Amino acid sequence: MWFVLFSLLFWIFVAVSSIIIFFGALLVWLLTILFDKRLWLQHQYSCFWGSIYLWLNPFWPIKVEGKERIDHSQVYVAVSNHQSMLDILVIHTLFFHFKWVSKKENLYLPFVGWNMVLNRYVTLDRASRKSFIRMMRDCQKHMVQGSSIMIFPEGTRSTDGNMRNFKDGAFRLAKQMRCPILPIVLDGTGKSLPKRGFVIKEKTPISVRVLDPVMPAEFESLDPRQTGEMVKDKMNTALVEMRQGK
Repeated sequence: MWFVLFSLLFWIFVAVSSIIIFFGALLVWLLTILFDKRLWLQHQYSCFWGSIYLWLNPFWPIKVEGKERIDHSQVYVAVSNHQSMLDILVIHTLFFHFKWVSKKENLYLPFVGWNMVLNRYVTLDRASRKSFIRMMRDCQKHMVQGSSIMIFPEGTRSTDGNMRNFKDGAFRLAKQMRCPILPIVLDGTGKSLPKRGFVIKEKTPISVRVLDPVMPAEFESLDPRQTGEMVKDKMNTALVEMRQGK
């Protein structure tokens, strides 16, 4: 019963604070849109917004490894495994500049979806081939302007914590743009906030590990599917090590 009450109060706090914080995001947009073409400051504000819910929740302690591997002057195609809705908040704690690729339905979320619009994040209708082509074109434009791209290559959340098959869009993009792939491995989020549940039942540590970037020379001779398999193997190895406490 105590966990249900805590969860109810926490989600009320998330809902109310999101309204307030969104108006801060709108103010940042109004003050910076004319000179911040990449919307770097807008995204940093969004990272702060996402991070505060982890910082303030004692049931979600987070451990980050490998953050120093991120070169903030480099454009990446960043990929992460996907266990929970919580993954989005966790990745925000890395505070590096990127544009999310998200399903278009997220735009309809009040305040959160509107903030996605302010950031010019990339959306995708997963049922439309034309939307995929437009998504790839939008990603390329952002990368030319100096923004990394953040994608969940599984396409949807895993129900058991194990990685699903990777779709090849992220790896096709990296090959076309000849840019490094930045693998990010998450664990614990699926237990912290399951796919079909909102009750926070216990203290569950969350782990994040940024792996070494995969440079273009490493996948130059591979097709996007093979590149995805190579990156998934690296991420699976890291996930096993994280679960063994290495």
